[in-house]
Amino acid sequence: MVVASGALAMALALLLHARPRRDTAVGGPDAAVGGSDGGRDSRTLWPAPGDHRSGGRGGPVLLVLALAAAAVGLVCGATALHLAVARAGPVAAWAQERAVTSVELVVTTEPRMIARGDERQPLVILEARVERASARGETSRPRTPVLVIATAGEGWDEVAWRSRVDAVGRWSPAEPGDRAVAVLVPRGPPTTLDRPTVLLRGVDHVRDRFRRAVDPLPADARGLVPGLVIGDTSLTPPDLTQAMRDTGMTHLSAVSGSNVAIVAGGVVLLATRLGLPRRWRLPVVLVALLGFILLCRPEPSVLRAGVMGAVGLMALTGGRRRASLPTLAAAVIGLLCLDPWLARSYGFALSTLATLGLVLWARPWGLAMAARLPRWAGLPARAAAVPLAAQVICAPVIVLLQGTVTTVAVLANLLAAPLVPPTTILGVVAALLAPVSVGLATAVAWLAAVPAWVIGRIARVCSRLPGGTLEWWDGAPGAWALAALTLALLVTWRWWSHQVVRRPWVAGAAACALLGWTLPLPGPAGWPPSGWVVVGCDVGQGDAFVVPTGAGRAVVVDTGPDPHAAGACLRSLGVHRVDLLVLTHFHSDHVGGLVGVLGAAEVSEVLVTPVQEPADSAASVTGEVSAAGIPLRQARPGDRWTWGDTAVTVLWPPPRPPAGGSAANNASIVLDVEVSGARALLTGDLEPESARLVARLTAGRDYDVLKVAHHGSAAQDERLVREARPEIALIGVGADNDFGHPAPRALSLLSEVGAVVLRTDLHGDVAVVRDPRGRLVPHAREGG
Repeated sequence: MVVASGALAMALALLLHARPRRDTAVGGPDAAVGGSDGGRDSRTLWPAPGDHRSGGRGGPVLLVLALAAAAVGLVCGATALHLAVARAGPVAAWAQERAVTSVELVVTTEPRMIARGDERQPLVILEARVERASARGETSRPRTPVLVIATAGEGWDEVAWRSRVDAVGRWSPAEPGDRAVAVLVPRGPPTTLDRPTVLLRGVDHVRDRFRRAVDPLPADARGLVPGLVIGDTSLTPPDLTQAMRDTGMTHLSAVSGSNVAIVAGGVVLLATRLGLPRRWRLPVVLVALLGFILLCRPEPSVLRAGVMGAVGLMALTGGRRRASLPTLAAAVIGLLCLDPWLARSYGFALSTLATLGLVLWARPWGLAMAARLPRWAGLPARAAAVPLAAQVICAPVIVLLQGTVTTVAVLANLLAAPLVPPTTILGVVAALLAPVSVGLATAVAWLAAVPAWVIGRIARVCSRLPGGTLEWWDGAPGAWALAALTLALLVTWRWWSHQVVRRPWVAGAAACALLGWTLPLPGPAGWPPSGWVVVGCDVGQGDAFVVPTGAGRAVVVDTGPDPHAAGACLRSLGVHRVDLLVLTHFHSDHVGGLVGVLGAAEVSEVLVTPVQEPADSAASVTGEVSAAGIPLRQARPGDRWTWGDTAVTVLWPPPRPPAGGSAANNASIVLDVEVSGARALLTGDLEPESARLVARLTAGRDYDVLKVAHHGSAAQDERLVREARPEIALIGVGADNDFGHPAPRALSLLSEVGAVVLRTDLHGDVAVVRDPRGRLVPHAREGG
C-alpha cells in the first residue's frame, strides 16, 4: 500500500504538470483504468488467496506491483473525472482567446492580499467556481474552478467565503497543472447575489468575534492563537513566521494534524469524564471534529490535516499501531482521489512524510533511546523521537523550499510540544465563548496567550542559535542528495554505532572535522574575516550592508529583496542584535528582506526616510515594524548614534528633497559612518540632483569606503565620487540583472579615482577589512 500510494503521488505530480490534450483528460480512458487488457493481466499479477503458482518469492513482489498499478489506475481515473468536470464548458476556450465575459462565481477560498513591491495597489487573490458565464451570445453553466486576481480597493477583499457573486472580467489561461482552469481579472467590484448559508454565516460570526477577543494580546500570541484555532495566520508577525520557518516549526503557526489530534483527544477525555456511554463517544468526536473543520474552513489543507492527524494519533497509540501504515496509505489514496492537486502540494508532501515518520520510527526510536538512558530520561527520550522522526523524513522536501537544513528543529519542537495542547484547547474554548461574550473570551484567550507567547520565544531564540541553519544545495539535486545521505545513514546506522564503540578516537576526530566544516570559526580562513569594518551582503539585485558595533551587534543598512538571504548574511556574521536598522527608502529591493532581518536578530530601533513612497510599501514596513513592537523614527539630518568605536551620522534627506527623478530615490537616507578609524559614505539609491547637494555637505572629507549609489547605475554625480576619493567602492547588485547595473560609465569613473571595486554579483558577500598593519583591504567571501 505504501509503494502504491507513493507511485500514484509521483504519477499525478507529473501528469498534472503536463498540459492536457483535447482528446484525453489524463492519458485517455484506457490509461486511467490500466489499459484494455487489465482484466487478463490481473489474473497473473494478483494470484488468488492460497494460489502459489506465481512462484515462491515472486508472489509478494507481483502483489506490490499489482497494488501500485491498481492505485495509479484508480486515482488517475478519479483525476480524469475531475478534469472532465473542470474543463467542461467554454471557459477554457475563452481563456485562450482572452475573452471578456460576465460571470457568476461561488467563492471557495478566503481572499488573501499580496503586495506587489512597488507603487501599485496590492493584489487580491481568491479561488472560485464558475456557476454561470455569458459571452458572445452564449450562456453556459459549467462548474469550472478559476483563479480571481483583482486589485485591492475594488471590494474583492471583502467577499465572504462560499458567497455567490456576479462580475465582469477578462479571462486568461492558467498555468499548466494548476487546479484553476483559467484566470479572471475583474473589471470593477463584485455584486453579491447570495450570502453564505445560515450555518456558514454563524461560523463567520464566531471567527469575527474570536478575532476581536484576541486583539488585546501581545503580537506573537495574537498571531499564533488564531492560527492554531481557526487557521487564520494573517495576524502573525512576519519576523515570527520567518523564525518558525527557520526552526522547522511552521506546523505550529497554523492548523495541522497535531491540532486535530489534540481537539479529538480533548473531546474523548471530556466525554469520558462526563461518563458518556461508549457508543456515543465516536459520534460526539466526529461532530466536534466537523465543527472544528468548519471553524477552520474545510479547505484542502484543513481536510488533509484532519486525516493525517487521525493517522498520526493511531500511530502513537499502542493498540492500533500495526494498522496505521496501511491506513496512512489508504488515506493518501483517498485524499488524492478527492483532490488530485494535492500531489503537487508541498504541504501535502510534508504532512504525509511527517506522518509516515511517526508511523515508522517514532515509537521504536523512542523505546530504543529510552532503553539506553537513565530511567528519569526515558519520557523525554520518547518525546524527542516524535520530532526527530518527522524532521529526518521531511528534511529533503524542506531543502526544496528553503535551500537550508535546520539543526535546531528537534530541540525547538521538543520544547514547544507541551505548549501546543493548552494553547489549542484554551483557544477553542475562547472561540466558543466569543459569540456569548467577547470579554469572557478575551479572559480565556489571555490564558492561551501565555503558552503561545512561549512558543514564539522558543522560535525566535532557536532561530538565532549559531549553526542553527546550514546552507545546502538548492533545488532537486540538493533534495536528492540529502535523501540519499539520510537513507545511507539509516541503513548503515548499526555499522557506524559499532565503529564509534570500537574506535572512539577516530569517531571523535571525525566529529570535530565535521563540526569545523559546518561551523567555520571566524578568522582569516573563515567568515566573517577578522577585523571587518563593513560587509556588503549578496542579496541579489538590492542593497544590504552591515557595520559592526560590538560583539554580535551591528548597524544594518537596508535588507535587500530576499528575507532568506538577508537573514543568512546576519547569521553568517554572528550578528544577533541590530542596534539600528536603517531603511534608506521604501523600494522593495531595499526593504523586501525586512522579515529575514527581524527573524535573524533582535532589532532595537528602525530608521526610515520621511518620504513615504511607494505608499503601500511604506505602509507594509510600518505595519511589520509595529507588529514586532520595535520603535520606528524618521531620519533627520544631524541625527547621530555612537557605539564604542562606531558612529553613524545622518547627512540626508532634508524634509523636502529636490524634485525630479524618483522621489523615493532622492529621499534615500545618506549616512556618514565611522568605524574603527575608517570612514564610509553610504548613499542608498541617491539620484544625481540630490547627490550634487550631498557633495556640498561632504566637501573636504575623504572617505575610505563608498557605497556606490543605485547599484552602480549610470546616473552618478561625478563631483560626489571624485571628492569622496574612496579607496574601496562597494556595489550591491544582482547577477544577470536586466537593468544594466553596474554601468560601464560608473565603473570607469570609479577606476579614474583609483577605487578598488567590490561587486556582490561577482564576488558574493564582500567586506572591507582592517589588517594587522592597520591597512584597509578588500575581502570577498566567494573569491570571485
